[in-house]
Amino acid sequence: MSNVEHNALLTRLALAEEVARAGGAAALRWFEQRDSLVVETKHDLQDVVSRADREVEQMIGQRMRENFPDDGFLGEEYGLQAGSSGYTWVVDPIDGTSPFLNGMPNWCVSVAVLHEGVPVIGVIFAPTYQECYVAALGHGATLNGKRLQVDPSRTLQNHVTGFGANSYVSPEKVGEILAALLAAGGNFIRIGSGALMLAWVAAGRVVGYYEPYMHAWDCLAGYCLVKEAGGWYHPFDTTGERLLKGAQVLAVAPGAEADLKRIAGL
Repeated sequence: MSNVEHNALLTRLALAEEVARAGGAAALRWFEQRDSLVVETKHDLQDVVSRADREVEQMIGQRMRENFPDDGFLGEEYGLQAGSSGYTWVVDPIDGTSPFLNGMPNWCVSVAVLHEGVPVIGVIFAPTYQECYVAALGHGATLNGKRLQVDPSRTLQNHVTGFGANSYVSPEKVGEILAALLAAGGNFIRIGSGALMLAWVAAGRVVGYYEPYMHAWDCLAGYCLVKEAGGWYHPFDTTGERLLKGAQVLAVAPGAEADLKRIAGL
């Protein structure tokens, strides 16, 4: 990486953390007065959007464009705006909207930056926990400034695995996956925020996270975190219109990689 590329990465990293924290602070204010939010359903009745989602995404997008007007931007609520710099920001303003609206703490702001399609920055801020996960390609991953490194001794059998699913996945498929996980001697947890669970993989709180169908804004920041903490992730196709489509998501520490790849059919 040249000095120019290195500086471009670090300046974007600083802004990514800044806007994730600012977005989280704004979302937390809404969380504390969530009864006043106007809530809509998307095509999935379990997937909702609120005024808080839109305001946070607009704020992050505006700050990005003020500082890096040639960068692209993909947000969950407003879609893709192409750029010319080779960098694209991918943002989920509130991942875990259902927990958010129901007063549970398991939600976060997720900010990723791609360079030529590769996740080179990942910031996930969980305001209710006051935890900020930060990673950049070649610079490692941290939680509130403390270095993260996955534990290779943790396995499917001696730890817990994160799992998520939505209406894109049939109940029968969910049953098959969880039956395979349990038959292999594992156990699972689901909290309603895939992005936060990916951050937990990097932090060693779960040994892996698997979801059969996820969007780019849900997973790319977490993917960067997991890789920089020493884990592995299943590639997500970020080329062209594929960036807008969902895909299978798996991120895992080394000790559970073989088991979870087999369960995921990889």
